[in-house]
Amino acid sequence: MSANPLLPSLSVVIPVYNEQDWIERSVGALVTAAEAAGWPAEIVVVDDGSTDATPEKLAALQRRHGITVLAQPNSGRFEARRAGLAKASGQQVLLVDSRVIVDETALVFLRDQLLAHPERTVWNGHINVDSEHNPYAGFLAGMVKIPWRRYCANPRLMSFGIDEFDVFPKGTGFFSAPREVLENASAAFESLFDDSRFASDDTGVLRWIAERHRIFLAPELSATYHGRDSFKKFTAQSYFRGTTFVDSYLASPGPARNGLFAAFAVGVLGLGLAARRPKTAVALAAAGSAAAGAAVTRFGATKSEARAVALLAPVFGAGFGAGAVRGLVLALRSRRRAGR
Repeated sequence: MSANPLLPSLSVVIPVYNEQDWIERSVGALVTAAEAAGWPAEIVVVDDGSTDATPEKLAALQRRHGITVLAQPNSGRFEARRAGLAKASGQQVLLVDSRVIVDETALVFLRDQLLAHPERTVWNGHINVDSEHNPYAGFLAGMVKIPWRRYCANPRLMSFGIDEFDVFPKGTGFFSAPREVLENASAAFESLFDDSRFASDDTGVLRWIAERHRIFLAPELSATYHGRDSFKKFTAQSYFRGTTFVDSYLASPGPARNGLFAAFAVGVLGLGLAARRPKTAVALAAAGSAAAGAAVTRFGATKSEARAVALLAPVFGAGFGAGAVRGLVLALRSRRRAGR
């Protein structure tokens, strides 16, 4: 319990799947941040069916730090988080992914905000991406700066609601809210897919929250994300993100859904052009990639992130597009079964 009776008790929920190289660093950083804030944290880690050495790492962390460890068959990040929420007892919950390393002073900032401004209960963390020597992480860090440019071009304390939902940074990889809010949002979540492993585990939940609460952002509530670091992992992640994007936005009117439809149209036209005039298609793809690389620098991307965008945009586009097609197929199958 905190020494300050006005400060809510804190639980941290971490879903993990095959992250033997990161889970110790993630938990260790949280322990350090909680000690710096003088804010005892209950840490609940949910092992979502890991097949590597993650269970052994968690057993050692349990002995060292007294964390709570839950294990379940592989069901996807959303179900793992929901299991962690059911176990958590804190009034305020911090959601953290296993590749997210929380900065030492981040919980000091969150603690002070909750005490000085008790109405500011919902926070999306500020994510710095470790991209200097990882072009795959750099690509994603650069690309999100375009739709989220209102904040990324000038990070500062601000907030958004449902009307601005699509144009501000958000994600459950580093997110904090009262436990009751997260539980209600998770209970209200409905995926377009039958298989929860492919569900968008954050957008639907956060949209529900944004309809009822302002979501606050600030660069002081910071952490560093370590992305996938190989071409194979990057293409797999692109494919998966295309699928979850359909689940996130197909049923939600707005700029993101319009972008999804536009991307499909461009993809179809691109395939047609590639079949008839492959050299022209290659030249246009190269020009578009270079333009994207130049654009992201205007909104806060580093030089290495801009280079990664220019280099990897065609690869990401192909993988994302294929994943989006899979998402549409999964959504149609689910709808047909429901119709029966």
